[in-house]
Parts: sequence; C-alpha cells; structure tokens
Amino acid sequence: MDKLTILIVDDDADLKRALTMRLRANHYQTVQASDGYSAIAVAQRERPNLILLDLGLPAVDGFRVLELLQDIDTVSNIPVIVLTGRDPQLNEQKAFLAGARAYLQKPVDNDELLAIIRATCPLLDRGALQSSAWGELT
Repeated sequence: MDKLTILIVDDDADLKRALTMRLRANHYQTVQASDGYSAIAVAQRERPNLILLDLGLPAVDGFRVLELLQDIDTVSNIPVIVLTGRDPQLNEQKAFLAGARAYLQKPVDNDELLAIIRATCPLLDRGALQSSAWGELT
C-alpha cells in the first residue's frame, strides 16, 4: 500500500522540519510549502492525501488557502487539519466553516496529531502504523 502523503504548510522552517521527521518516522511521506501561494501550487501538483495548514502565513493566510482549495475541483476533497498558534476562540469556528476537518493548537501533542491524522484519513491509513511517543512540537 502506498504511504499517505501529507502537505505541511507553515512558514516556520524548524516546525516543518520537526513535523517532517516525526511523520516520516511514522511511515508518512511529506511535502512542504511555506506560504499560501506555494501551498495551492504544491497541493495541485502533488495531490496529497492530507494537508496540515497554519493560519498565520505570509502573503495569503490560511483562511484564504482553505477558501481557494474549496474552489479548485482537483484538490477540494483533500482534508485539511489546521495547526496554528492563533487563538481558538477567535479562529476555530471560522476554520471549520472554511472547510477544515480539525483544529489543533500549537504546541501540538504529537500523539493527538497522529490520532487525528488517522481519524481524518481512515480508509487511506488503516491503523497499521503504531504511535510513538513524540513529546510536543512548538
């Protein structure tokens, strides 16, 4: 079975690197983008199975990325998990209304992230992967 491919969209290079290492250690493939425009381009080119999306991006913020993804037929069905440091009281409902499947606050608990990834893509990731104790990513 092919590995699940996850697009990590964040302007924090250290966080992208840490997420990539942990996801690959758990048998996921990753691709990356650092801003909203490249997120759309990479999603269209790579057709990932899942997108981890920060809201605070340069040029085009994560809310606009969610809107743009919904408007593009070839990527509109890709589930998006928002992973952000923004205040959930102000942003969580807006993210869900824009199409996000889950909303996680940074720093993220890695076991929780893995569980949400598995729950979001259950047919693609049939639970064969074992969780590891990651600690937290900031």
